[in-house]
Amino acid sequence: MTSSDTLHRVERACAQLHRDGHPVTFTAVATLTGLGRTTLYRSPSLRIVIEENRHRAATNGTLTGLLDEIRTLQTALEAVAARVRHHEEQLRRLATRVG
Repeated sequence: MTSSDTLHRVERACAQLHRDGHPVTFTAVATLTGLGRTTLYRSPSLRIVIEENRHRAATNGTLTGLLDEIRTLQTALEAVAARVRHHEEQLRRLATRVG
């Protein structure tokens, strides 16, 4: 599970790369955040943030870019929904043990 602090660090790194006119790459984000590239690749939420920012820079303002951004957001939302379902199942199991 990715902490919100780590997620914010990755988001800030992507924003800084955009602002400075540099491409958003896993290597660049790893350098700015101090996180390992493997960590960035293995965490679905971090990977989505980086890939979304990479793609946004490449297709900024085009209809294709907007459609791709919607698809990326759908993927992110599905990942969050899966995580919520997992936590709900854990809570049900705990409630059954206690009750």
